[in-house]
Amino acid sequence: MAETSATTGTGEPASRPRQSSWKYIGPGIVVAATGVGAGDLVATLIAGSKFGYTLMWAAVIGCVVKISLAEAAGRWHLATGRTLFDGWRSLGPWTTVYFAVYVVLWGFIYGATAMSSSALPIVALFPDGPGLKFWAIVTGLIGLAFVWFNRYAVFEKVMTVLIGIMFVVVVYVAARVVPDLGASFAGLLPVLPDGSLLYTLGLIGGVGGTITMAAYGYWVNAKGWNNSSWMKVMRLDNRVAYITTGIFVVAMLIVGAELLHASQIALTKGDRGLIDLGKVLEDRFGAGTAKLFLVGFFATSFSSLIGVWHGVSLMFADFVERFRAPAAGGAKTEEHEGADVAERRQRSLPFRAYLLWLTFPPMTLLWLDEPFGLVIAYGVLGAFFMPFLALTLLWLLNSSRTPVEWRNGWLSNGMLFLAGLLFVVLCVQQVRELPW
Repeated sequence: MAETSATTGTGEPASRPRQSSWKYIGPGIVVAATGVGAGDLVATLIAGSKFGYTLMWAAVIGCVVKISLAEAAGRWHLATGRTLFDGWRSLGPWTTVYFAVYVVLWGFIYGATAMSSSALPIVALFPDGPGLKFWAIVTGLIGLAFVWFNRYAVFEKVMTVLIGIMFVVVVYVAARVVPDLGASFAGLLPVLPDGSLLYTLGLIGGVGGTITMAAYGYWVNAKGWNNSSWMKVMRLDNRVAYITTGIFVVAMLIVGAELLHASQIALTKGDRGLIDLGKVLEDRFGAGTAKLFLVGFFATSFSSLIGVWHGVSLMFADFVERFRAPAAGGAKTEEHEGADVAERRQRSLPFRAYLLWLTFPPMTLLWLDEPFGLVIAYGVLGAFFMPFLALTLLWLLNSSRTPVEWRNGWLSNGMLFLAGLLFVVLCVQQVRELPW
């Protein structure tokens, strides 16, 4: 059972800072499992296949950027006792309009993307069974039922199992291809080969960088962490999350560099690229390794599906709650957000309405000839969100809305500013690449 602000497992007073401990870790695992999707792994593989180990340094910087962003979101929730959307609303009505349009359009596209991505490895594992549309609908309905009937504690345990499968499979495959350790360490030196700029920016900004980063604070509250005494715990949890993400990225770069770079094998863009990789693995290491990889592919995709079904539905429920309330200004609408508030939101009509929105309307998109093209549209919509997240956090955490002791220092300001600038550049580039 999640601890609340009133008591802890050791009987410590709620106001005393908790010592950071591995036993508390949870929300970070959830955000890592949700944020790393199949499309992210393909993008990393392609970077490795084109440039070998040269961009390893970009993966490391990407981890630091994500740690800074998620830490800022978690710090806002714990330091102020307010949700992130409550903070956004205090910046003016434009944030409400922006989020309302974004969350509706993004949810419609992401729902189809997530279901297609989860179905792909199942179809590859059972080629004589039902087709992609059938399995996409089944995975969407399973995700809906799981999130609808379970609470955060069960959700966190299942996500931990899924990320464990992802971790073991990806690291195992990287070990099988026998990494070149010398080249790996050389790749930590910042170098930009010709034509690598966009791949570099994508590695820094793309993996694990979605709306789920904003959901981190909501999962922190759902865990029962709801005031500044949990700050050290949250920071450890967040670092573990993005170091884990970093290991995924490095492992997939190794696979791309060793398995694809030397032989000049090209992967299909989008989630189908992992099916291509499965065939390469089967040719090189046999059917067992290929099937194990497809299981890891499914864990990667399905953890993202249920993570979004849970986390973004929590955000939407909070959005509706704040929208119905008087203008936030500087006042709190809850004394402190915690597990009890998250529990109530998970039973609320807006939470369940958004769950249904993520599941049923997107099923109509599965009948498009090429549903994988939705990955591109989803990436563009995601690109618009990340500059918004970074720059509004920069605004909120330097203002009087945040207690003085928890406002940004020079390092946090620098990282959030760089993150915002990076995501603006990525957003512009992705929009330019659309087939207008």
